[in-house]
Amino acid sequence: MNHDFRRPISRREALCQAGTGFGVFGLASLLRDAGLLGAASAADTAVPAHAQTANPLAPRPAPLPARAKRVIHIYLNGGPSQVDTFDPKPMLNRFEGKMLPQGNLSTERKTGTALPSPFKFRKYGQSGIPVSEIFARTAEHADDLCVIRSMQANTPNHEQSMRLMNCGDERLSRPSMGAWLTYGMGSENENLPGYVSMCPGLPVADVSNWRSAFLPGVFQGTYIDTRKAKAEDLIENIRNTVVSQGEQRRQLDLLAELNRRHQRQRAEDDKLDARIASFELAYRMQMEATDAFDVEQEPQHVRDMYGPSVQARQLLIARRLIERGVRFVQLFHGDVQPWDSHDNIATAHRNLGNECDQGIAALLTDLKQRGLFEDTLVLCGGEFGRTPAVELVGGKPGMGRDHNHWGFSVWLAGGGVKGGHIHGATDDFGYKAVEDVVHVHDLHATILHLLGFDHTKLTYRYAGRDFRLTDVHGNVVKDVLA
Repeated sequence: MNHDFRRPISRREALCQAGTGFGVFGLASLLRDAGLLGAASAADTAVPAHAQTANPLAPRPAPLPARAKRVIHIYLNGGPSQVDTFDPKPMLNRFEGKMLPQGNLSTERKTGTALPSPFKFRKYGQSGIPVSEIFARTAEHADDLCVIRSMQANTPNHEQSMRLMNCGDERLSRPSMGAWLTYGMGSENENLPGYVSMCPGLPVADVSNWRSAFLPGVFQGTYIDTRKAKAEDLIENIRNTVVSQGEQRRQLDLLAELNRRHQRQRAEDDKLDARIASFELAYRMQMEATDAFDVEQEPQHVRDMYGPSVQARQLLIARRLIERGVRFVQLFHGDVQPWDSHDNIATAHRNLGNECDQGIAALLTDLKQRGLFEDTLVLCGGEFGRTPAVELVGGKPGMGRDHNHWGFSVWLAGGGVKGGHIHGATDDFGYKAVEDVVHVHDLHATILHLLGFDHTKLTYRYAGRDFRLTDVHGNVVKDVLA
């Protein structure tokens, strides 16, 4: 361990440095005697790509041919029902009030008889993809949608399934998908974060959904509470009303020098690197962030196209961000888990659809008109689906559905996916994926592939192991590629 002997240190620090140092020597000796310690591998000694440049968010070319350059993740947190949105099941009408012939699968709560969808479906576009009336405007883009009906997760619980969808592991602290992407690709605008997560409130498991975990902190998502409408309120303290930008620049230069001196006297600290980078980014954001988040700058006809809801504003901001080079934008629908319709699903899902359907359709239209659709990957869905059997409330049938990780739907659009396409299938009642099953790990592998990465090679060494978004799983779903 290096130490600057010109600097006095405390007795506690001296003991800590000496003690841990001797311990490492002893451990190394034991491992070598046991034949478990050899020469350092290239992976052990290689400098991570992000550390090879002064700006860790500097844009980097993908190692493989890429169809997409950026991602917009429309997150319907809480779990939308597949049989009420993109996977119609007429058999539920035949078995209304009856137990399903194959029995009910194990989910979080007890379920009973078949519950038909209260919504009408019809086929859209030349592809004839059937879509529920609650997404009638989004359905106008049916020929651009790639609907995966055979998704599966591991557990029927929100926290675990949201971590799996966002971070690739439902239990442990792992970097989020957005953090992995900015680690691999950087960002195209040094004046804005490379990764932004918007939510009117906080979703279940809150900040863990956009964490960087053991990746350097600079790759963590920047959270924006979109309950606030004005750009200057969305990003607190974005403007310094006391000193000029020139004075701020001199202050930051001094602070950076003090931080670097502090850092040189200690082992490399990613947290300190992230803090220095965050100060610099905050300074640069003053020039561009308020502009990017100010939807009032859009022509009235564009704002009317998206609609007046909070979701509409989020979607319009997402377009403005990716247009300015932000790499990954995530939009949670609302506080906690709004799509979690355990009761009165007819009213709840209809209201939720009304809040986002117009805005989603407008986003797809807008991306096409601006030439951004072909290289922007749009992902829409939740952490799981819902049961086709009614949830029992006090032992009696209610009017809602329980969580269902056995089979659910998401859709992709743009960014190199096959439009007007349905992949996979659930059983006759929409309970379980039975054809061309796509696990969340497979979805992640496919997203990385579209962005120009082999998911097995986008890794980061931590605690002696090379970690990746897909852990030790995942296969690219080639059938969804254009």
